[in-house]
Amino acid sequence: MKPTPNIRIATLIGSSAVLMWGLLALLTTMTGAVPPFLLAAMAFAIATTLIALKWLIRRENIIAHLRQPPGAWILGVTGLFGYHFFYFMALRKAPAVEAGLIAYMWPLLIVLFSALLPGQRLRWWHIGGALSGFAGAAILVTGSTTGASFESEHLLGYTMALACALTWSIYSVANRRFSQVPTDTVGGFCGVTALLAAVCHLAFEETVLPASTGQWLAVLGLGLLPVGAAFFAWDYGTKHGNIQALGGFSYTAPLISTLLLIAAGKGDASWSVAAACLLIIGGAVIASKDLLFSDHR
Repeated sequence: MKPTPNIRIATLIGSSAVLMWGLLALLTTMTGAVPPFLLAAMAFAIATTLIALKWLIRRENIIAHLRQPPGAWILGVTGLFGYHFFYFMALRKAPAVEAGLIAYMWPLLIVLFSALLPGQRLRWWHIGGALSGFAGAAILVTGSTTGASFESEHLLGYTMALACALTWSIYSVANRRFSQVPTDTVGGFCGVTALLAAVCHLAFEETVLPASTGQWLAVLGLGLLPVGAAFFAWDYGTKHGNIQALGGFSYTAPLISTLLLIAAGKGDASWSVAAACLLIIGGAVIASKDLLFSDHR
């Protein structure tokens, strides 16, 4: 009989995915003009190659990792590929600011949907913390405290962005149902996602490869961390950790992205960033009240 995973450790592992996603914007800007579906295909292919090498080096039973219930495969591939597909399509059909703001409702939706899980209760601090984080993310995405401007002509793009948020939040919450599926199986999901992203690249984009060693290294960095290890860490965290705390903490990803872009000279520090920082960090602490002040073993 396998030991029960420690909730705090599992939540910390899941939270490490959010930290890695904070690198996404900076690394993406460093890849040059590589189109998004091609970039996703390359990054997920790197992640798949690395986990396959791990299986071979350790002589693990690859078939055992991949022979999982069809429902787990459908959920995993839909989560990884569906999120990126809807997000990239939203950016093609709507302004980036508004599309990004709608897409980044997924942490709030995770907190709300978590009430549907067995043994979970939604309390005021979960909702309050998630709303605070969303307010901070909105400031970062829009660049101000005045909000975004939504135009009816971009309705299809907004719908795609909402589908993006729903896809990732439903995947993250429903993943708890497959807690017995090993996290290594995510390697298979990454492989299928890489193939589907390549098909979308051929259908929607012109091929533009990285033009320098630095750009290739940025692609490698994406495959190693935010489009690689992060999805394995998130899988473990959503299966065994505190889902409300993970949802609230997820809003630190855009904050980390903004701070890294500022540090790299690709953004400017401002009072709006400071306000967003307070809202996001405060919201993460509030949403994590159960984890921080209760005895979870």
